[in-house]
Amino acid sequence: MTMTLVETITVGSGGAASIEFTGIPGNAKDLVLSVSLRNSVDSPSATVSFNSGGTYSRIRLLGNGSAASSDSATIDVQSNTSISTANTFSNSSLYVSNYATSAAKSYSVDSVNENNATLANQSMIAGSWTGTAAITSVELTPTSGNFVEHSTASLYTIS
Repeated sequence: MTMTLVETITVGSGGAASIEFTGIPGNAKDLVLSVSLRNSVDSPSATVSFNSGGTYSRIRLLGNGSAASSDSATIDVQSNTSISTANTFSNSSLYVSNYATSAAKSYSVDSVNENNATLANQSMIAGSWTGTAAITSVELTPTSGNFVEHSTASLYTIS
């Protein structure tokens, strides 16, 4: 197994409304997206989309330090917020199987925000994207606000 860095994007001063990878090469088997995020407002997540859309199906287990829940919706990853411990960032990993094939793509997410307090989210997601085209772009968008400076996303292919 060979893991190859496609690109790393680091948000500069002033923040960013989204982080997008385009022109993803189709010469490998799987994709891994590794992110470290912080949001400018109190919004603890960011959505992920492939090729600007499609239908997503997921099961998510979420714990926040005092309760656990499950749900199904779009792909999301945790993001530290404006009220999280200062200068801390979330950590998430998204794994997509067979991203270059014409079949539906399965994915998994491990995600946690960092906070020196009782409330800190951790989630695990298993899901699929029904798109049959190869994944050529991946976009991260905060549910509100902007990603702050030093938020980082790295995309890798695995062959």
